[in-house]
Amino acid sequence: MAASAKPDEGSGEETRSGGGGRRLRRWRWPAAGLVLVLALGAGGYAGWLKVRPYLHGSGCEVRTAQGKMPLDLDQGANAATIAAVAYRKQLPERAAVIAYATAIQESHIRNLPGGDRDSVGMFQQRPSQGWGSPDKLRDPVQSTSKFFDALVKVKDYLDRDLHDAAQRVQRSADGTAYAQHEPDGKVLARAFTGREAAAARCWYPPSRETAPRRAAAVREMRRAFGSRLQVDPPQGDASVEHVMVTSTRVGWAVASWMVTHAQVYGLSEVRFAGKKWRAEAGHDGWTKDGGAPGDRVAVH
Repeated sequence: MAASAKPDEGSGEETRSGGGGRRLRRWRWPAAGLVLVLALGAGGYAGWLKVRPYLHGSGCEVRTAQGKMPLDLDQGANAATIAAVAYRKQLPERAAVIAYATAIQESHIRNLPGGDRDSVGMFQQRPSQGWGSPDKLRDPVQSTSKFFDALVKVKDYLDRDLHDAAQRVQRSADGTAYAQHEPDGKVLARAFTGREAAAARCWYPPSRETAPRRAAAVREMRRAFGSRLQVDPPQGDASVEHVMVTSTRVGWAVASWMVTHAQVYGLSEVRFAGKKWRAEAGHDGWTKDGGAPGDRVAVH
């Protein structure tokens, strides 16, 4: 009887061993599936990172407490230039609002090569009316400067209705049309004069990247803002330009100008006041950067 029990015990061990093997095999399939899913996920994420810069195309956006406004790259650069020239001429924010509303009505803030009769540029100024040569009027810095020179000659322009002040400069067929653009003008002014921090962002795909020309960008920026803005000599890192600023507001005006001109001058990064903008992730806008200086705008 004792001998007859051994086969049963051995048979039981084989059964238990066989069951454990089946359980092990059952666990192998979910583990393999998980590895496959993770691999596909990692590959998909890597692929998404590669195509992501192309998904949004190119453009700019201004976002302030008073609203937001989409712009293309050219509009963004021209809008930043208007604020820069207002800074150079030491004009109040209201002057910039009037200029923005006028430029929106006349050209949608685009530097047009022509227009009605002999009108050219952002403000559609006419050489035949004494505004200057077509070449100068097609230069956003010079055309904006001429607009402001005429605006400040309008008596009490800051106290007038926007459309009245603009019409006394432009002398267009229907001056009341400028009034409808005052809200957008205020949004642009708050962003590009630096009243609100990190309010402007721009983006473009890698296919539109250009060779870096940081020194040229700084020269053009100073042409718009004026010589009051000093550039710190390079200190060890030749890939960075430092624009010294006297206030946070001026700093954000300069930083916004750099972001809107990044594609043209091949700028990869702009850092200021604890934030940074990177060309490769331009659509994300400004992100935190604890090392970004507060007394200068660092341009990479």
